[in-house]
Amino acid sequence: MGATYGLVAAVFVASVVEAVEALTIVMAMGMTRDWKSAWAGTAAAGVVLAAFTTAAGYALATWLPQAALQLTIGTLLLIFGLQWLRKAVLRSSGLKAVHDEEKAFAEQAAAARDAEGTTRFGLDSFAFAVSFKGVFLEGVEVVFIVITFGTNAHDVPVAAVAAIAAALCVVVAGFLAHGPLSRVPENALKYAVGLLLTSFGTFWAVEGLGVFTPSGQSVTWFGHDWSVLVLIAVWFAVSRILIKVVPGVAERASTFAAEER
Repeated sequence: MGATYGLVAAVFVASVVEAVEALTIVMAMGMTRDWKSAWAGTAAAGVVLAAFTTAAGYALATWLPQAALQLTIGTLLLIFGLQWLRKAVLRSSGLKAVHDEEKAFAEQAAAARDAEGTTRFGLDSFAFAVSFKGVFLEGVEVVFIVITFGTNAHDVPVAAVAAIAAALCVVVAGFLAHGPLSRVPENALKYAVGLLLTSFGTFWAVEGLGVFTPSGQSVTWFGHDWSVLVLIAVWFAVSRILIKVVPGVAERASTFAAEER
């Protein structure tokens, strides 16, 4: 049960983050170009992502034994999660600008206004293409999380429902706000997602190391699923230490580079 709750929470939060960014692109295209074309691009991207999720999830669950599956998924999640966590550390330490949805919306809207207008099959080509690309690229990360979490927990449908629910919540919120969701604590959510992905990735990767034992069975953590909470606490402590240390290291590296010139 704990694994299911973790599955739903991780997929939902990650999907909210990506859906907010995708919605910003779609709204910029709809408000400055054509709503029908923007939603058509969104729908097309959704169909492609759904098909990819089904095919990849089935392939992973069918082709790999349990321990090998855990090692593969855990390693991928760990790498992916560390990328999110790295960006969160850089943002929190002031070395990377925080993501601003209003600024992103303004940039997308300006590009839409400056682009030439071409119509195909009754749709604005630019609005359709940008919406499709934006939703697809943001959605790929969600699909990756849905497949990895869902496959390892043997419950891809639950992961997919969590992702769809997150997307619907964001769309409804955007409709009610009539603009980009700049008040969503997106950077804090990305930090949380990085912690979840990294912690679950560590948990499953270590379990999957059992594939190298004579039995080939998964390694069992002390405390079982509750160990994930300990891992989250450990990765959180590591990230907070890095937030304090990284600025000083970056400053010394910059000073050294300047002296070398």
